[in-house]
Amino acid sequence: MADIKKVSMIGNQIIAEVERAVVGKRALLEMMMASVLAGGHMLLEDFPGLGKTLIARSFAKALGLDFKRIQFTPDLLPGDITGGYIFNRVKNKFELRKGPVFANIVLADEINRASPKTQSALLEAMQEGHVTIDGESLPLPEPFLVLATQNPIEYEGTFPLPEAQLDRFMLKLTVGHPTLEEEKLILQRRRERKQDEVELREIAKAKQVLELREAVESVHVDADLESYIATLVHATRIDRRVAVGASPRGSLAFLKMARANAALAARDFIIPDDIKRYAAPILAHRVILQPEYWMSRSVSDDVIRDALEKTPVPVIK
Repeated sequence: MADIKKVSMIGNQIIAEVERAVVGKRALLEMMMASVLAGGHMLLEDFPGLGKTLIARSFAKALGLDFKRIQFTPDLLPGDITGGYIFNRVKNKFELRKGPVFANIVLADEINRASPKTQSALLEAMQEGHVTIDGESLPLPEPFLVLATQNPIEYEGTFPLPEAQLDRFMLKLTVGHPTLEEEKLILQRRRERKQDEVELREIAKAKQVLELREAVESVHVDADLESYIATLVHATRIDRRVAVGASPRGSLAFLKMARANAALAARDFIIPDDIKRYAAPILAHRVILQPEYWMSRSVSDDVIRDALEKTPVPVIK
């Protein structure tokens, strides 16, 4: 239990540090911290100017991790992400120039603006934990985490991520606009510090993040709750409005996120609320609707809500 207490203490310190730069997004930051502990990649879909890049950079700083940002554009090539071998005339030999993917946290900004070939170069790295350059497999630094963003309103000239690639993101999250009071606080803080940048402290290091992830693996999962996860995911597959339900990767995402959520709350066991909290972020991008429902954005939410309501919640002693 001591290790779990350490996870909770350090995790909440990191969230509190990020909150110095990001105002009024506690629930979102908790979910993102849990995803870091669970080792899952995240997709942030929201309008421009809501602080997606700021959140990613702030997390990297507080976690003590190397951070790189890639602006995806239609002319971006796979080699621009992975790097490649460049001929050095002075040394008369080829040298490896590593691309921005060789970082602990990679922000893939507007990922849907790049071609499918370029998208796949990043998604291979997400799945395999390494990249292949000229036939040579090169491991990526650990921990390795991708935060991808996409704009939900500008679809001209974009290449939407196929479902098989969306499935590789553990969570799909939205940032949302601040409330009136939160926006006033943003303006006040900017005026008082007299600069755009917020100086954040390093709370952890890469090695410590890996240790926290290892501690999360010790969180107990009751067999009834494993059955609850499986039944919940299965409910999305038998809904008449759904063409393809969530995959087993979705079930594993529930297990990992529930454990991480429990650890952040200083518990060494999970409860049903740890699972239900992540239903929408885990399932929304994994549920493929029947064609007649494609134009309605609310149907996917209805499917997830119905699955939660119809799945019996186990009573844990």
